[in-house]
Amino acid sequence: MRVLSLLAVCAASALLLPLAANAGNFPAGKEAAYMAQCQQVATGQGVNAAMAKKHCDCGAQTIKKNFTDKEIEDLDSKDGVDAKLMQRAQSVVQAACKPK
Repeated sequence: MRVLSLLAVCAASALLLPLAANAGNFPAGKEAAYMAQCQQVATGQGVNAAMAKKHCDCGAQTIKKNFTDKEIEDLDSKDGVDAKLMQRAQSVVQAACKPK
């Protein structure tokens, strides 16, 4: 039985490996810019500074976890952002970071 459990864990890990490989990072300096802009928008909407920081931290981590480097770079594109990619990012962040 123990060998079967070990095989099951190994198989599950192998299946999840491509998901982990999908994780991305913000380009150099862009995460700080994201955080500043996010917090500015949130406080402008009446959210207190501590809650804004918490939500924006969650958003940054969620983006890094769910998007590739290329997708993250495209979200900050100066030549226009793909509407579907932006909508996906907003949906993912909203689902992961909604106040409890």
